[in-house]
Amino acid sequence: MVEALISFSIKNRILVLLVSAGLFGWGIYSVQQNPIDAIPDLSENQVIVFTEWMGRSPQVIEDQVTYPLVSNLQGIPKVKNIRGSSMFGMSFVYIIFEDNVDVYWARTRVLERLNYAQRLLPQNVVPTLGPDGTGVGHIFWYHLEANGMDLGEQRALQDWYVKFALQTVPGVAEVASFGGFEKQYQLVLDPLKMQYYDVSMMEVMNGVRTSNNDVGGRKFEMSDMAYIVRGLGYVKDKKDIEEITVKNYNTIPVRVKDIGSVQMGGDLRLGIFDQNGEGEVVGGIVVMRYGENADKVINAIKKKMDEVEKGLPDGITFKTSYDRSELIEKAIASVKGTLIEEMIVVSIVVLLFLFNWRSALIILIQLPISVSIGFILLEAFGISSNIMSLTGIALAIGVVVDDGIVMVENAYRTISEKQEELENI
Repeated sequence: MVEALISFSIKNRILVLLVSAGLFGWGIYSVQQNPIDAIPDLSENQVIVFTEWMGRSPQVIEDQVTYPLVSNLQGIPKVKNIRGSSMFGMSFVYIIFEDNVDVYWARTRVLERLNYAQRLLPQNVVPTLGPDGTGVGHIFWYHLEANGMDLGEQRALQDWYVKFALQTVPGVAEVASFGGFEKQYQLVLDPLKMQYYDVSMMEVMNGVRTSNNDVGGRKFEMSDMAYIVRGLGYVKDKKDIEEITVKNYNTIPVRVKDIGSVQMGGDLRLGIFDQNGEGEVVGGIVVMRYGENADKVINAIKKKMDEVEKGLPDGITFKTSYDRSELIEKAIASVKGTLIEEMIVVSIVVLLFLFNWRSALIILIQLPISVSIGFILLEAFGISSNIMSLTGIALAIGVVVDDGIVMVENAYRTISEKQEELENI
């Protein structure tokens, strides 16, 4: 078999060169299409269901949210395991699918089952799916450098301008904000005044909720003109909340300011984001979508940030906190350097021991072709170019070089011996 293959190759040299050139070109195309990342994605194929019910204890969350969801999501096909986690005000359900299941097919099946499971949950409790990313999807962190702007304004700028702009980048699943204060209206109620006016906490909550709304009416015509009737009732400042009526007490309206005060404040925080011990900052974490090219997504994010930065207030700029593309570029540069070094060393070794440049050329040609075939297989099996796979290719280069040197030296020696025998005859 080997002799027939060698004989065929010798007789059809042009065909062999064309096939080699085709494989090399295919390999270059595979390198450009293959997702590039620094860290191999070994996370499980999972879909996360997140449910928020603020103010409830972990036991209540477990009994009324987590348990109904877990028990009703078990019938989904191709599920390996379901895990539930309950904490104060939040519930997490992790649905682990088989490795060969498409992640978007899995998310569709979970959504179908959630439509029924939601009926078993308390009123106004809505479960949502987590982003379609993986455990290694945090590819880029940034923060705002804004001297003189308070943390609440920075967080508002991040949540209502920067975040929405970066989420439009192809390949981005989510932009998670961190740091700063989330602005909110806070009602500080006086229990003695509430008792005097016989007002309950639920009445205050319902009164504020129903008063923060726009309503629409019908239209009427006058002087050949049509007018649309609207009721504008959205809250715009603290005074609007203070004037909200929550109840009538002896035909006298009880307003919010009669039973307490309204102030602007920040939401409860469980931590801060500090930058090198120099103070707290506000920024975001970019989560990459499943199966995307991390290097391309990061480059697209940087271009988008340059556009967004032009619309920021004066004195506010972006600063990078974590950039995985640096590690990716170093990993690729390491493989390129290894390939070039081994080609140089092999050329010197072959020339010194064989004194034949054609033998060295044979080995030098097989190195890039072997590497390109490796990338073809990576693309075919859906494996990304990461530290592990690139390191494997770098190690395999040494084996290819050793085999090439042995084969060329053996062929060169055999041909020399045959030539000496022919000359002696």
